Amino acid sequence: MGSTLREHKEKPFPNGYSESGGCHDKKPMAKVHIPNQCKHHNHPAPPYSGVDDPNAIYTCPMHPEVRQKGPGSCPQCGMTLELLIGEDTENTEYNDMKKRFGLAAVFTIPLFMVSMGDLLPGQPISKLFSPNLKLWLEFLFATPVCLWSAWPFYTKGIESIRRKSLNMFTLIGLGVSVAYLYSLFATLMPNAFPDSFRDASGHVAVYFEAAGVIVTLILLGQVLELKARTQTNEAIKKLLGLAAKNARRINPNGSEEDVPLEQVQIGDLLRIRPGEKVPVDGIVTEGKSAIDESMISGEPIPVEKIPGDKVVGATINGTGGLVMRAEKIGSETLLARIVHMVAEAQRSKAPIQKLADVVSGYFVPIVILVAITTFIIWGILGPEPAMAYALINGVAVLIIACPCALGLATPMSIMVATGRGAMAGVLFKNAEAIEVLGKVNTLVVDKTGTLTEGKPKLVKVKSILENMGEDDFLSLVASLEKGSEHPLAAAIVNGAKDKGLKLKSTDEFESVTGKGVKGKIDGKTLALGNQAFMADLGVNPSNLLQVAEELRREGQTAMFVAIDNMAAGIVGVADPIKKSTPEAIKALHQDGLKIVMLTGDSKTTALAVAKKLGIDEVVAEVLPHQKVSQINRFQNAGEIVAMAGDGINDAPALAKANVGIAMGTGTDVAMESAGVTLVRGDLRGILRARLLSRATMRNIKQNLFFAFAYNAAGVPIAAGILYPTFGILLSPMIAAAAMSFSSISVISNALRLKTMKM
Repeated sequence: MGSTLREHKEKPFPNGYSESGGCHDKKPMAKVHIPNQCKHHNHPAPPYSGVDDPNAIYTCPMHPEVRQKGPGSCPQCGMTLELLIGEDTENTEYNDMKKRFGLAAVFTIPLFMVSMGDLLPGQPISKLFSPNLKLWLEFLFATPVCLWSAWPFYTKGIESIRRKSLNMFTLIGLGVSVAYLYSLFATLMPNAFPDSFRDASGHVAVYFEAAGVIVTLILLGQVLELKARTQTNEAIKKLLGLAAKNARRINPNGSEEDVPLEQVQIGDLLRIRPGEKVPVDGIVTEGKSAIDESMISGEPIPVEKIPGDKVVGATINGTGGLVMRAEKIGSETLLARIVHMVAEAQRSKAPIQKLADVVSGYFVPIVILVAITTFIIWGILGPEPAMAYALINGVAVLIIACPCALGLATPMSIMVATGRGAMAGVLFKNAEAIEVLGKVNTLVVDKTGTLTEGKPKLVKVKSILENMGEDDFLSLVASLEKGSEHPLAAAIVNGAKDKGLKLKSTDEFESVTGKGVKGKIDGKTLALGNQAFMADLGVNPSNLLQVAEELRREGQTAMFVAIDNMAAGIVGVADPIKKSTPEAIKALHQDGLKIVMLTGDSKTTALAVAKKLGIDEVVAEVLPHQKVSQINRFQNAGEIVAMAGDGINDAPALAKANVGIAMGTGTDVAMESAGVTLVRGDLRGILRARLLSRATMRNIKQNLFFAFAYNAAGVPIAAGILYPTFGILLSPMIAAAAMSFSSISVISNALRLKTMKM
């Protein structure tokens, strides 16, 4: 995927490609356009950065709700928009700012030397140039800086006024233009100025050097900020670069060929040789090997793979050879979905950002009002030349006040944190999940697939029909269950296959969520499910209840079987507890969490599992809609609830919880409903996620404090509040350096999250 993106950056995709990717084959355009698929046919499109795609979606790092097709500027803050999912935008705004900064630096150095040379050691500038020549040299050096280098500030400032959304560029454009235009008029028409603008020698002071240095320092800050901001997307760039370039496809005639990744189709057989990357997501059909899945799970230990096991694209094969069948390709692969989830999470807003948004909305108008007030007070009460003092202090107020630091405080931390989480196998769906997870005090967990492996095995088969042996009984039950996607059904089907039993076709199959399944086989009506399901069907399994209770005490799930509305037997399935679960439960308890098991399984089975793990509370025999009411019960008691699950039946509860946590080994529906996905499906990932959540919130609060404190202190000092007592004034040049430093400090602090241990 990553290499494919780089190849396509050399030339734009042809017309007819979707926003997220493209396809090599150029066949006549189909009438139906399927999202994320090539319009020329139905090949899923690989994720594409959109660097050359006019339909690519761009967004603002400070205002993630702003999204548009194609590049541009944010209508709220004026910042250049960045690709929603992409590589680096250095070659646009970053390169432009570097050029403008380079020119500004070349002209500002001699400008500063000419203007301030008398303060430097050596021959005074005043002896080298006449005052008139010195003035015109300053004008010549400052003009290209204040016109060409500063041009983006003016255009964005004017645009902010036109849109009635004042921002940092409003302040910068206003401050620089006032200083430059005032100096220009003082140079061209000095006699038009009254005495209040003149110094003791009768000269009108000019501030070309202030305007030039301000522009240069702000451009330097922009270059450093843009460079730092690109590092926040490093996680996405690393993920994009992980995918294989090609796949070795086994053709129907047995021949093999290397094909580009985007030509792989669902159902293709692919050979994975030792040391190669797995090309796409799929199922192993032949061979045995160990796969390094650390890129998605963060776990360094390779995972053994045999026929029937799932493999994930971009993971690395060990020393064995495998043949796999492609099941998910293009934008449907786990890696592509991870990239998409990380990008979406990076551009979401945390609740804590609301305060910064409210302050930013009033900030710029207040700063302009403070600058005007400063100008008036200094013009009336200031020492001579009063108007010169008034002008320079008013400009200093405009320049030092930087809403950019305030706006970047939250999104920069969120961007870095979501990327760091992805590299550790923890995917946050949005910023709200990051903020809330660290506050959770109650963790509700499903049993199957969350506490247990989700790979149950058939343990017990008992038929009470005299004319039906165990194998015939199991054959019928497995034939019914082959239409179900439930892990328990898979255990029964696999148990029958292991015995070499032949399965039959099922008619009128029906699944009742949380209870069981029923259908017709060879004219017989079969039903399999829990005791509540039997009661609904009018079946009395009383002669099987004791056997069922014995199985449950052993930790098995007991399922009753009815044939033609008569109790016929029972099957018992055991789902082993994950090896990591006891350690995870112990650590979660130490982290202060109350742990509740919420399961549709019987109370006896649930209690047997809970006793082994030391779980605090068990709520068993609940249907999917009842899981939601249980979550609501905890929330009404004032608890902040996280729900961890992996199945379709967990989706409503995951959505209802304050934070839903999906196992990456579970269903797509569960992942879509949850705020956090643990790629590895290991509860220890919750500890990593909570650690990251707390570190991120600390980082955000540090950023917000710094931004608030900086502006609270900087604006009054720039206005001259220290002058009456200490005789201190803040030069606009120092104000410009401080403004740039504030934004860079916020970003640098956010980047510390990249190195945190999880």
